[in-house]
Amino acid sequence: MPEPRIQGAKHKVRSTRCEIRRLPAWLRRPWPADDAFEQTEKVLSSLGLVTICHNANCPNKGECWSRGTATVLILGSVCTRNCKFCSVAVGRPAPPDPTEPARLAEMARQMNLRYLVMTSVNRDDLADGGAGHFRDCIREVRLHRPDMKFEILTPDFRNAQGRAIQILRDALPFVFAHNVETVPSLYPLARAGGDYQRSVNLLKLAKESYDGIQTKSSIMLGLGESDFEVEHVLEDLRNAGCDRVTIGQYLRPSKNSLEVAEYVPPAKFDWWKRKAIRLGFSWVISSPFARSSYFAGQENAV
Repeated sequence: MPEPRIQGAKHKVRSTRCEIRRLPAWLRRPWPADDAFEQTEKVLSSLGLVTICHNANCPNKGECWSRGTATVLILGSVCTRNCKFCSVAVGRPAPPDPTEPARLAEMARQMNLRYLVMTSVNRDDLADGGAGHFRDCIREVRLHRPDMKFEILTPDFRNAQGRAIQILRDALPFVFAHNVETVPSLYPLARAGGDYQRSVNLLKLAKESYDGIQTKSSIMLGLGESDFEVEHVLEDLRNAGCDRVTIGQYLRPSKNSLEVAEYVPPAKFDWWKRKAIRLGFSWVISSPFARSSYFAGQENAV
């Protein structure tokens, strides 16, 4: 099958509003309700733990919970920023909960986890951006589960990147992930509180500061980006030393979120996967339902 021609920003073809309202067949899936799903829900609820699966209305919640996996959202469920692609609540967060690390450790025990993905809201109200709490959570879980592997999906730490990287050094090893989310031209629309270059710089800083770790990022398609812009982002990530990437379809998580500009067909995601591998990424998941933590514990994804 010939590869699609790379489109420039001026030649981007947008779908009509009527077309966007109709969810294509490849984005429809049954909602699992098996015993594993119910057990995951029970454990998380009993321990008062929050997941990004629920707070961001992730379409993979049913599948992942049925596999006994979930991505925990630490540092509360209230964000200090208002990104228009996201449905997490915005406001003034509560102070970090000192009991959260112990509750995470108990969750890992009850679910018999071997790989734990931790993410958080943006905590611009904290001097370290929340890095110390990430560290404390990893330390506590590792104390009870020494064989646990970790992946942290961090915010950009805004004005505390150097300090955050230094604090997190005490929690190594882990996969260090931070999502660029979209192309630079769409940041004012989709991620007004973020800065594209700051995100790329964080990934580069982590790669240069920690020996032997894997760094990871993620980008959503369907917000109005051009192929040329996506390719440029992938090149920027590789130039920053990024090892892993996920590429997925943006799906509107709430009525207040940005509308979908385009539903990208599965064949195009396959093409982007081949492109990412050629650019040098060692781990790639590219599909309509791909998200940053989707099959994160999978050893090989190329």
